[in-house]
Amino acid sequence: MKLHDLRPAEGAKKKRKRVGRGTGSGRGKTSTRGTKGQNARSGGGVRPTFEGGQLPLVKRLPKLRGFNNRFKVHYAAINVDVLDRLFEANDQVSPDSLADRGLIDRGDPIVILGRGEIGKPVHVKAHRVSESARQKIEAAGGSIELLPVFVNKNLPRS
Repeated sequence: MKLHDLRPAEGAKKKRKRVGRGTGSGRGKTSTRGTKGQNARSGGGVRPTFEGGQLPLVKRLPKLRGFNNRFKVHYAAINVDVLDRLFEANDQVSPDSLADRGLIDRGDPIVILGRGEIGKPVHVKAHRVSESARQKIEAAGGSIELLPVFVNKNLPRS
């Protein structure tokens, strides 16, 4: 096969439909628009949301109130019973170690919550820790280091 043998696939290149070029072309006179009516006129046709005079869907639905806070921080929640189950004594619990185990998405800020019990010391690095979780981790001999939360101020308005 050489360069001059290459051809586009069958049906890949459609011919342009040339309308309004005389009756002999088969698409003259009304130029595929039919006869008369709103759609035959220039600029004719109805807007996409028009439902034939029926009360449109947009007007039938209640108004959306309120707004979305673009600076709200969504934390991935991890409970102390999960730490007890998945980590050994004196392990480092950090966002990276949680992401490696598939518990959170990489880059998510995390909050440690106090459901369940923990019986071994672990060293936790988290963005937030609830008071009950703090008491349980420290009672088991573990430590807590709070990480700063990065908020992207350049997000588009929503």
